[in-house]
Formats: sequence, C-alpha cells, structure tokens
Amino acid sequence: MANPLDEMTDPVSTGRDARVIEKQLPVVEQTGTKVLRIALWCLLIIPGLIFQIIAIKRRAYFQKLQQKIQHDASTIDNYLENRVNILQNAAKLLDKSIDLDKDVMTKVAAYRSGVNPEANDAIRSQTNQQIDQLFGQINVALEKYPELKAHEAIQRCMEQNSYLQKEVTAARDLYNDSVLRWNTEIFSWPVNEYVCAKAGYTTRIPFSTTDEVRQAARGTFF
Repeated sequence: MANPLDEMTDPVSTGRDARVIEKQLPVVEQTGTKVLRIALWCLLIIPGLIFQIIAIKRRAYFQKLQQKIQHDASTIDNYLENRVNILQNAAKLLDKSIDLDKDVMTKVAAYRSGVNPEANDAIRSQTNQQIDQLFGQINVALEKYPELKAHEAIQRCMEQNSYLQKEVTAARDLYNDSVLRWNTEIFSWPVNEYVCAKAGYTTRIPFSTTDEVRQAARGTFF
C-alpha cells in the first residue's frame, strides 16, 4: 500500500467520510540512513562525531516534545474530568434519575495516572464520547421535566458544561498541533529517523470525533 494511512481501500458507493485512522506507524531506519551513518564514521571521524552530537540533541528534543504532548493531553483530561463532575452534580439535582456511567471516571483517572499509556491516544476520544452521551441523558431528562430547566443550580451546571465543551475543543486543537509536529518530525531524514527508530517511537493518534457526531452533523438544524 502506497499510503500506510490509506482509508480508501473498500468500495463505497455513497461517498467517503474524512476520518482519523487509528493506526500507529513505527519509525524504521531506512537503508540510506544506515549507509550515511556508517560512511560518516568509516570515512571521516569528525563528521561521524558531529552526527552523533546532533543525534543526542535531537533525542533530548523529542523527550521534551513528549512532555509537551503529555501536558496538552493532561489539559484535555482535566476538562473531561470537570465535565463528569458537573454532570454528576446535575444528576443529583435530578433526584438520581440518571444512571451516570462510573466507568468514565475510571478511564479518565487511569490515563491521567499513566495506566496503560500506550492506549491513551486511542481511548481519549472514546471517553469524550461517553461524556457527551451522559450529557445527552441529562438533556433527555430535562425535556421530560421542563420545570427543572428553571432550576438555578441546574442552569449553572449546563452553563458550566457548555463552557467546558468549548475548552475541550480548544485544548484538543493544541494537542493535535503537538501530535502533528511529532508525527511529522519523527520521520525527518536522516538524524530524526535514526534517533526515533532507535528509541522505538511510533506516530501518535490525534484526538478525533466519533461516528455518532459525524452522523449527527449530517442532520438538518434550521
């Protein structure tokens, strides 16, 4: 396959959706990089040392970039956790008429504490989807009991949730920018490729939307 992130492989007659491919591509040192690196050491010692010094600096750079990605991810996690707390408070105000999924908080706490870090990128979008579903449950309950909409505390919860949704959108943009930089630079030839292949780095999965949101976006709103 010419494009390792190709989504155009199955026959589709109704058009195609643009979507993020949840696939992590490993960095592999290509033959040209190996030949260049060996040639620098065999033919000229000083260029070989320069290459190694640059490699050490690039290794430190990627370690810092990893920390930047983790920081951006943590910002999203914090907003997601705050949304769960707000929705839980709203559920209590509705006399516990809504059964909030406790697994969401478990997942948020898990990837914030470093549990199963390899899956962080993949489950972050999934957890955000679950939180959106919880918000939908609360909206359904409010539609059944219109008088509750006037409840001042519930109004505050909904306003806070709306604010946090916007913050999640802004935070995920920052996160995706950092992921884009990472995914682009780890394959840069020759030093970055050598450093990242040796470290076993892979591409990272951007924060993406869900199939449910894509389907809803096709609806008529006005």
